[in-house]
Amino acid sequence: MLLQKTSYNSNTNRTRLVTNSHGTERTWNQAVMAPRPLSVVVPTYDETDNLRPLTMRLFAATRKAGIACDLLFADDESPGSPASRAIVQALQQEGYAVRLETRARSQGRGLSSAVLLGFARAAHETVVCMDADLQHEPESVPAVALPVLEGRADFSVGSRHVGGGGIGFAWSAVRVVISSGATLLARPLCASTDPMSGFFCTTKRVLARGEPRPRGFKIGLEVMVRCRCTTVADVPITFREREAGESKLSAKQNVEYVQQLAGLYWFAWRGEVLVVLVVALVLAAYGASLVLSF
Repeated sequence: MLLQKTSYNSNTNRTRLVTNSHGTERTWNQAVMAPRPLSVVVPTYDETDNLRPLTMRLFAATRKAGIACDLLFADDESPGSPASRAIVQALQQEGYAVRLETRARSQGRGLSSAVLLGFARAAHETVVCMDADLQHEPESVPAVALPVLEGRADFSVGSRHVGGGGIGFAWSAVRVVISSGATLLARPLCASTDPMSGFFCTTKRVLARGEPRPRGFKIGLEVMVRCRCTTVADVPITFREREAGESKLSAKQNVEYVQQLAGLYWFAWRGEVLVVLVVALVLAAYGASLVLSF
């Protein structure tokens, strides 16, 4: 499978300002183009305190960028779900295009399946996935989405590992080692410098090319591999410290990641593996026949 990687820096896509008859400044792109539609899907589990600031920051950023945004919180039922519902209803009354869909425990669990369900129910063709904990800055959504919105990539990743990207707080040595090791294990599978990132953009058309399996937390990697994303754009982001709530990462997720990797390697390389096995069997059979002939 041929993979192509591009890096995109929003700082190089400067647009000049124009002033309309009312003295309001707009970018040139906004003056001549209709807003581009984009759905943002945010998986949540007991993230009540982050919903309002995420929504307000996201819509401020997308309006400024000339993007018509639809926000969907894909919520797994938790003790915070009733309060989350009340917050979203208040935001709707304030005019925000935001929805919350809560999945009962009996209907399924897990971040990856929540994201895929959210994509299926998203209002627009182009979809972004980001975390609810504000470690992914809402202000970065337009830059992450732009390569896909402009048709230059079928998948774009908010990456910590390209120029201009990074981590905005101190990580422990253990976390650095775990993250670096997990990234190295996944790099042969895809073209992104940050295959562990949960901040990405793609389209429903791309998603329809494959059948991503909802296991573990790394749904972006799953989509890149199983949907055969050949043009991947890395967009620099700064990964911030969680602002409220608690991390959901556990040892169980680490085990599921290893299992996910095994499945993805088999999916990506099974043809080559089968060829090697067939060649090995043929050589073994030929060697056995030579031995028997003497």
